[in-house]
Amino acid sequence: MAGVLYIVATPIGNLEDITLRALSVLKEADLIAAEDTRQTKKLLARYEIATPLTSYYDAVEGEKAAQLVKQLESGKNIALVSDAGTPTVSDPGFRLIQAAIVAGISVVPVPGASALLAVLSASGLPTDRFVFEGFLPAKRRERREKLQTLAAETRTLIFYEAPHRIKEALSDMLEVFGDREAVLGREVTKVHEEFMRGRLSETLAALEIKEPRGEITLVVGGFAGEKRPAETTLKSEIDALLKKGLRVKEIAEILGEKFAYPKKDIYRMTLERRK
Repeated sequence: MAGVLYIVATPIGNLEDITLRALSVLKEADLIAAEDTRQTKKLLARYEIATPLTSYYDAVEGEKAAQLVKQLESGKNIALVSDAGTPTVSDPGFRLIQAAIVAGISVVPVPGASALLAVLSASGLPTDRFVFEGFLPAKRRERREKLQTLAAETRTLIFYEAPHRIKEALSDMLEVFGDREAVLGREVTKVHEEFMRGRLSETLAALEIKEPRGEITLVVGGFAGEKRPAETTLKSEIDALLKKGLRVKEIAEILGEKFAYPKKDIYRMTLERRK
């Protein structure tokens, strides 16, 4: 008989956040396919689990999936884990699961920790309807285009972001979404866990003072019917005020109040128009 592919959620920081069932599966499996074996070894050492490990990360997923399916077909039980949280959620595993399903292998989830659900549950923003967008594109143009497609989304939005890109992402969200309510969860369940609550502008201002570090999950309120001017409208208004001889700071103040738009973004746009 063929084996079983277990999709095992592991802690996102605090090693005590693992279920008894997950520990049992990891102990009894014939093999653990891990995104980073070095990271998984820490968890296994904590609970004295000696199950063999094999690496399964993005770069080898294509070729490794076929190898693991063959082992499953031979009767081995394999547990798939990522570095933290639930496998396949912005982590490797999708190809393996697809290949296992095609081969008729049983795929069994062992639920547990998930950063997006942990931060959402404590955010204070609506949780009845939400959408997870994972990581935004790294390049500004592509990121802004993606955000534009989400501007009218009424559900709560959840993103993962790297600490070196979070300020750029927040700035683009301010310009595209407007100053919505947001909650930034950093290093959740770890020693330096932190939640930053407020509007996008307030979160961005806080990060200008305190450099962000660690794993970041960002929850942003959905579109609530707020009306925002198109960029073409803003640019026309800026050009008109520049012709009148107003200073950049004055234009940012006037249009920021008029359109309920982030003044720093109008300031930047005005500098660009003045050139």
